[in-house]
Parts: sequence; C-alpha cells; structure tokens
Amino acid sequence: MNDETADSQDQIDMHTPSAARMYDYLLGGHYNYPSDRSACDQLLTTAPSTRELAVNNRAFLVRVVRHIASHYGIRQFIDHGSGLPTQSNVHQVAQSVDPSCRVVYVDNDPMVLGYGRAFLEENQNVLILPSDMRKTKKIAADAAQIIDFSQPVAALFVSVLHCVPDDSLGNPRRMIEDTVSLLAPGSVVVICQLVSEEARIRDEVTELMREQTGDRWGRVRTRAEVNDFFTVPRLRIEEEFGLCDVTDWRPDTDLVRRQETQEWIEYGGLATVD
Repeated sequence: MNDETADSQDQIDMHTPSAARMYDYLLGGHYNYPSDRSACDQLLTTAPSTRELAVNNRAFLVRVVRHIASHYGIRQFIDHGSGLPTQSNVHQVAQSVDPSCRVVYVDNDPMVLGYGRAFLEENQNVLILPSDMRKTKKIAADAAQIIDFSQPVAALFVSVLHCVPDDSLGNPRRMIEDTVSLLAPGSVVVICQLVSEEARIRDEVTELMREQTGDRWGRVRTRAEVNDFFTVPRLRIEEEFGLCDVTDWRPDTDLVRRQETQEWIEYGGLATVD
C-alpha cells in the first residue's frame, strides 16, 4: 500500500455504510466493513432481489462498454461514480478491445480513491478524479489531461443516479444535460438507475439508504423519471433494445441470475449524441 492509499484510508468512516462498499459486498467483494454488510442485510429484507440485481448490473456494464468500443469505435470513457475496483472494470473491458482506450473514473469515496489509485498507478491511459460527479465543468477540465472532447466520448452513469439527490447543487437531469453539452457528436451516454413502480418500495429503500449512509443518497425513481433523463437535447435512444431492465439489454447469455422478485430493477439504456 502506498502513502496515497494510506492517506485515503485514514479518511474512511468504517462505521457509516457507503453505497460503493455495499455494492462491493453484494458482488462478493472484500472492500467492505461490518457496517456495510449489516446495511445490506437490512436492504435485502426490504428488497430481496438486490443481490441478483447488483450482479446483473455489473454484467450490463461489461456488455455496454464492450459494445461501445467494438460497435461505435469510441476510445474515450468517463465513468461517473465508478465504485470500488472489481473484476472487469471499464478500462479492462475497453482496453481488451483496443489497448489505446482512455478511461477517467470519477468518485469521491475515499476508499474508492485509495484502492483505485493503488491498482491503476501504472496505467497511463487511466485517470481517477476525486470529485463530486455533479461538478461537470471541473470534471471536464481535469479529464482533459487524457480526454479529447473534440472527439467522441462515452459518458457512463451506470447504477449511480439513485445516489444523486434533487437539490440545488444539481439534480440528475441537469447533470446529464451539462455533460451532454460538452460532448462531441458521435458520443454516447449510458444511463441506468434503480427504479420501482411501487411507492412503498421507493419510500422505504430511499429512507433506509439515506439513514444508513448519513444522507449520502438520492432516491429510487420510477421508469418515467428515467425516461425523462433521455429527453435531454441531442440525445437519441439506441432503438434496437431501447430502455429496459438492463438484464435484457443485448444479453450475451441466457445463464443470468434472474431476480426472483421484481420489487425494483435496474432500468435504462444507451443514447447517442447528435
């Protein structure tokens, strides 16, 4: 562990769960604490399908990055709210298609930053930015170290918008609109988040996560609200699969861990930038 990693870990509050560490635990990772595991246990009581949902969402991330690099030929990626390092990270998937792919990870969780820098310090085509993902202009300015915004970019908002509240700093739609305004034609934007059509589930999970994470959470939304994110000017939904449960977006196998219950799903898709 280098000094930078140690400094980041010194800032970690082990007693307050974080969404990134909870997600890591649900994926079977090891970068989590008892507080995160306890919060997940409570979450699974309210939403029993959450573990399968997390696994399928990660598989979606792998598929969509590979599709963007292979089908669209895009070689630049910005991953907003990237979370903890795991298997098949964005840079690994993209660089398996073309080693020249450049990836910027954006996160403000100290544990994510510490471990991420330790793992990626030798990869010159990867940059980790310690930033609130709503600070679009700052992210763009810092990302310009390796990202050329005159060329197409893939902006990823995968399973992260439910962490963004509707407040004065910037709600999800405004953040997407600000991001799209910086992207060259031919870019793509990937958006998905946790949704439920049951008001009880939305309210209970949102309250649970706000309480557990020290109010570092947004809210569970509806499909209609996510649909609205895709009405941002210049976005055009990729039509073949459209917006859907991400488990069903360009599936590469039938051997997926299907949710036994459907109290909530990860919903969204891919849009191109005109």
